Amino acid sequence: MYTRKVYRILEVALWTRYETLFFLGLIGAWVTTYYFFDLEWFRIPWTAIALIGTAVSFVIGFQNNSVYGRIWEARKIWGGIVNTSRTLGVFAQDMLTNEYTDQDFSQEEIDKEVKTLTYRHIAWITALRYSMRSPKPWETTNQAKTNREWGIEPPENKTSLKEALTPYLSEEDMEYVMSKGNKQTALLYRQSHHLKDLKLKKMLWEFSFLEMENIIQELFTLQGKSERIKNFPFPRQYATINHYFMWLLLLLLPLAMIPQFAEIGTEIADKYPLLGNNFIWLSIPFYTAVAWMFHTMERIGRTGENPFEGTSNDVPISTIARGIEIDLRQNLGEEHRQIPEQFKADNNVQW
Repeated sequence: MYTRKVYRILEVALWTRYETLFFLGLIGAWVTTYYFFDLEWFRIPWTAIALIGTAVSFVIGFQNNSVYGRIWEARKIWGGIVNTSRTLGVFAQDMLTNEYTDQDFSQEEIDKEVKTLTYRHIAWITALRYSMRSPKPWETTNQAKTNREWGIEPPENKTSLKEALTPYLSEEDMEYVMSKGNKQTALLYRQSHHLKDLKLKKMLWEFSFLEMENIIQELFTLQGKSERIKNFPFPRQYATINHYFMWLLLLLLPLAMIPQFAEIGTEIADKYPLLGNNFIWLSIPFYTAVAWMFHTMERIGRTGENPFEGTSNDVPISTIARGIEIDLRQNLGEEHRQIPEQFKADNNVQW
């Protein structure tokens, strides 16, 4: 546990190292200039900095709370998809029977219909996660150097949608789905039409048909909620203004902090000459720590604005979708070697 905590701290340090070096260079330049060129007159009152810092703190807090709400809502939506998918799987297996049919269908025919429904649902989950990973103009977090340098990326960037859907759909379904803009919606339409055909064959009792249609309705609802988060960015007036205010604070902070450390050094110089004359240099680590904290908190908020963007801090929809597929196919009775493995967590990142 202790080793894992140390590893996490090192990860954060690496993630923010360029900003940390910038803060060290900025405060180092200010202290050097102040110390050697006698700029005691060049200062800003702490009151002004405190007012700006308070405003920035409130806005960062608002941003992080709002961003966490988006992430948590996205996770609940996909948790709902997990539960609804399991319900669909068990309904498909238990509600398709010969109980009300005019002619007896073989168990092989029933199992084929169950498999078709199940596989089409897996295709729906696949199409939905690919749609959630599609880039939007406001999604820029994955372009940051520290987010790209490890070379890890979501599975959707490695395989085309058509290739991912092929194992689960018939040629007719594939042709229909690929001709539509919203492929996940097209798959739910096909699923509903299939259920209607099963009802007409009386393989699916009318009450069972209504229950299955309720599942389709719930999937439409969950899909719409997920698409709402994907297609509506975090309001830029909050994110942008907060970003500028944060940088204004960090650039002005040395003008108040350095004179304060210089005054403290003057007060103790009589008793501790060496410490007093060099006390101003202690403003470098203190400023760096404060600036790092403000910037990192603001960056955490920016990173979590788009929970489906495809970065290491997003909701792991690929892992969730593959977990659903594994559950459904295991319950179909498929052998372990036929079922794909869970996506690997590269550098402890779940996609």
